[in-house]
Amino acid sequence: MELNDLVEDFGLLSDWDSRYQYLIELGQRLPPMAEADKTEQHRVKACMSRVWVKAIADTGNPGLVCFEGECDTAIIKGVLALLIELVSGKTTQAIQRLDVDEVFRRLALDEHLSPNRHVGIYAIVDLMKQQAAVLAQEPLQAVSA
Repeated sequence: MELNDLVEDFGLLSDWDSRYQYLIELGQRLPPMAEADKTEQHRVKACMSRVWVKAIADTGNPGLVCFEGECDTAIIKGVLALLIELVSGKTTQAIQRLDVDEVFRRLALDEHLSPNRHVGIYAIVDLMKQQAAVLAQEPLQAVSA
C-alpha cells in the first residue's frame, strides 16, 4: 500500500477517536506471528510494548521484502500493522527511505501519540530497516529462511 492511499483512508476519519479505533481494527486483522519467530533477534527492544517484527523475502519476487509482526498492546499493534502494510512488498531501498515523521504527520497521528510511543515506533521502523538491509545482503539465506 502507498502512503497516499493510507492518507486517503485516514482522511475519511474525522476525529482522533475514529483514527484510534481504525488503528485497533488494523491490529486485530494482523495475522498472528509464529511463536518460533518471537525471538530476541526479532524483538523491538526500545518499545515499552512487547513487539516483534520479522522481514522475509517475497516468495514471488525475492527483490521485495515483506514483514510479519506481533504486539501485546492494541494501539501499537495497530501502528505495527499500518507500518507492515506500508512497507511490505517494497524494495530495501524504498524501505530505507521511509520517513516515519512524514507518515504520522500526513495521517494526523503525530500529535496524539505519546513521546514514549514515538520512541517505540521509531524503534520498530529502525528494526524493519535493519532487517531489510540484512535480507538485501544475504539473498540466498532469505529465500531459504
